[in-house]
Amino acid sequence: MDFGLVLQTDPPASEVVGLMRRAERSGFRYGWTFDSSVLWQEPFVIYSQILEHTEQLTVGPMVTNPGTRTWEVTASTFATLNDMFGNRTVCGIGRGDSAMRVAGRSPNTLARLGESIDVIRDLAEGREADIEGRRLRIPWVRDGRLPVWMAAYGPKALALAGQKADGFILQLADPYLTEWMVKAVRDAAAAAGRDPADVKICVAAPAYVSADLDHAREQCRWFGGMVGNHVADLVSKYGEHSSMVPEALTAYIKEREGYDYSHHGRTGNPDTAFVPDEIVDRFCLLGPAAAHIEKLQALKDLGVDQFALYAMHDAREAVIDAYGAEVIPALTGS
Repeated sequence: MDFGLVLQTDPPASEVVGLMRRAERSGFRYGWTFDSSVLWQEPFVIYSQILEHTEQLTVGPMVTNPGTRTWEVTASTFATLNDMFGNRTVCGIGRGDSAMRVAGRSPNTLARLGESIDVIRDLAEGREADIEGRRLRIPWVRDGRLPVWMAAYGPKALALAGQKADGFILQLADPYLTEWMVKAVRDAAAAAGRDPADVKICVAAPAYVSADLDHAREQCRWFGGMVGNHVADLVSKYGEHSSMVPEALTAYIKEREGYDYSHHGRTGNPDTAFVPDEIVDRFCLLGPAAAHIEKLQALKDLGVDQFALYAMHDAREAVIDAYGAEVIPALTGS
């Protein structure tokens, strides 16, 4: 199992770079950031510094979307970083939640997202692609490689990930839901004539190593609110009791009243009071290191290839170090 660190690009950028360097020294192989141009600093600028100051870390957004940048710009940016640092990027992509809604736009359609996955990958890897009826190719790309990993929750999005993406990003760490969603992605991959094993599986969630569960829950409760935005979209589309979406995912948002993106992804978010302890425990990794190892082993047994650790809390350095000292060695045998 690989491990990734997920951060917001809050200023100063030097702190983001420093935490990524710390993560690489601790055995993390991926460095991810949020991508929301109004809420945080521009991640691609910061990626260049992370890549410059690390040796092997692969970096990318969790997640970008096809609406805030034109597709040729996104592809060229990845290709430039790859040319400079040796194919060390990954494109996490989704419909767009905060990035689109903060700017007053709706998230992208799945049709647009699916088309963008092909175009961005092709252009970044030096192949010709069609953009709005015009054939384009980036002529200076040589031996480029850009895996595109798609974030998804609902049945149609899961199917699209299986059909097109190099990896599937699931932003929660509940084993029951992980098993259900991984099966949906792999079934879709097989139906599309792909080898299901070729689709990498990444589970992303907050992790807090501490015996003080009450404090850990309060530090990570924001995550249930963030996931709740996507769940609310699913309920709106499929209905509250649809057989197409597990009730284990949708039931907890009944008391959800709204969401202010100025607190997005932050500890103490007042719009996450509706999130019960049960959801925090299911969606996140809490407790002493042994509890993390046990849950991650269960996820690994379900076919999860990477755990990406959200570190939006008051113990970022301590959790990175604890994972480096105890958790990562237990899951990788190193």
